[in-house]
Parts: sequence; C-alpha cells; structure tokens
Amino acid sequence: MRDKRRLGSSSLEIVPLIFGGNVFGWTLDQQASFGILDAFKDLGFNAIDTANNYSHWVPGNKGGESETIIGNWLQERGGRSDVVLMTKVGGRFGYDSKPNVRGTYIKEEVENSLRRLRTDYIDLYQTHYDDEAIPVEETLRAYDDLIQEGKVRFIGASNISPERLVESLDTSVEKGIASYVSLQPEYNLYDRSKFENLYEKISFEKQIGVIPYYSLASGFLTGKYIAESDFGQSARGADIQKKYWNDRGRRIVTALKEVADSYSVSASAVALAWLLAQRAVTAPIASATKNQHMDAFVEAVSLRLDAASLAKLELASS
Repeated sequence: MRDKRRLGSSSLEIVPLIFGGNVFGWTLDQQASFGILDAFKDLGFNAIDTANNYSHWVPGNKGGESETIIGNWLQERGGRSDVVLMTKVGGRFGYDSKPNVRGTYIKEEVENSLRRLRTDYIDLYQTHYDDEAIPVEETLRAYDDLIQEGKVRFIGASNISPERLVESLDTSVEKGIASYVSLQPEYNLYDRSKFENLYEKISFEKQIGVIPYYSLASGFLTGKYIAESDFGQSARGADIQKKYWNDRGRRIVTALKEVADSYSVSASAVALAWLLAQRAVTAPIASATKNQHMDAFVEAVSLRLDAASLAKLELASS
C-alpha cells in the first residue's frame, strides 16, 4: 500500500501520481490501454484523469474515446471503488468549437461521461476550460445539483483565470454551494512563472489541491533530449525543440541529469519529485505508453530530494 495524500479540502485520498488519460484512444488503442491501466493499478496507484473530449484531435475520433476505454476497463476488471476517477467538462470538441460551462450543458455532458465511464458517479468533475461570459454561479449551481444527486463527489477547475478562480471560491462560500477543491494548471520545472506568480498563493491559502498537467513538459524533462540531435527521434521533437531548447532549457536538463545520476533514478522521476516537493502540489499528472515508463512514477513517489538537489534545480530553472 502506497502513501496517499488528501486532495485539497476533499475526502479523496490519492497516491500522489495521477495517470493522464489523454493517450487512450490516441497513442494507445483499447487493448494497449487496458495493459497500461492494469500495470498502473498493480503498481499501487489509484487516480486516473481524463476529459469528455479526449481524444477528439485524432483523425476519425469525435471525443469521448478515452472515457469509453476507461469505462470498458472498469467494467471488465471491476474495482470501481478502488479508483479515484477524474474527468472534465467544458473543453472544445473541435478546433472551431468553444468552451462551454453553462449549467444545462454540464448536466447534459455529465450523463454522457457517466455512460461512457460505465459508472454512476465521478469522484472529481472539473471545469476543463472556463468561459468568462457565463456567470460563475450558474456553473457552480449545476455542479452543486450533481453533487446533491450523487453523480459527482467533488469539483475542480483547470484552465481558469486567477480572478475567476477567486470569484468562484468566494461565490461558493457566499451562496453555500459546491466549491472547487482542486486546480489543474500547467506547471513543471520549465513552466513555472504563471502558476507560482498567479495561483500558488491562492491554492495554498484556500486549501486547493494542485494536480499539474504537462508535468514533464511534453517529454522535454524525461532525459530523452540532451542534445540537438535528439529532437529528430520523436514525432513531437520539432515542437519541443522550438519551445524548450534554449539556454534555460539546456541548464534545466543538465541539472536534471546530474541530480538523477546522484540518486540513480531517471530524469523523469526527479522532475516529478521536484513537483511533489512544492508545498501547494498534491500530485502531478503524467502519462505513459509503455510499462517501463511507469518506473519513473514509482521512483518519484518515494524520492525525497535533499536541499542541495532542490537548490540546483531551482537555480537552473530560475
């Protein structure tokens, strides 16, 4: 049994590494997804994050494929109560669509998610993308109704401005309705400033559990990219090189390798362990397409970086 952390002010207890389900129906078909999910659970992890629109970007997909695969896995394997199931609503289903967090839409979409996930409740239902034209109270009252009906246990937010997050939290208190218990921001050793400058204080003061996405910066922090020639070995290499391969990026991957070598673990494990050492973070979200990729998950949740290692990483990423 692995140690667990409580997610914000909720009663949800999670092993502090969440599987990111965007790969299901994209880089993994159903059979391969089942194998990865089996291995993830067998390793002692218990939290899975997805969204109602994953993976609409794949040619031939409509969205909902990830939820469907997870639901089929849960139906076949059983053990629903052992899994903390997280999904999201409000994101785009195509590049010409818009975010939607209207109350009526949320109530329609939760039924679709429950059907695909083959369950009668969602542990954490999250606002995927906010629409600032919609009053926060409308969105929160829809969530509150779903909680009262037993279809949702807790709610969280992802891509939302700090102002709207605070407004939402204040409205929940003022109206006595459901309140966000978690925030899912982009946050990693390279992408730090937005979260740390705009959200960290709010999260800490309001007891919001932070579950970062892009924890490994699209793979840049895995140790796979340590020289310019490495980027040609990946389909995403050119995009990763364009965004991350600069003086600061090179300093970060060098520091990661040095720290990883000192602990005899992978760079991925160190990058995830750095997140776990941040006071506001409950658990990073990370994906895997091969069983061996999850070795880093196991290493990360048991790795306690010392002060010197943390200082080296802080300096490199400053």
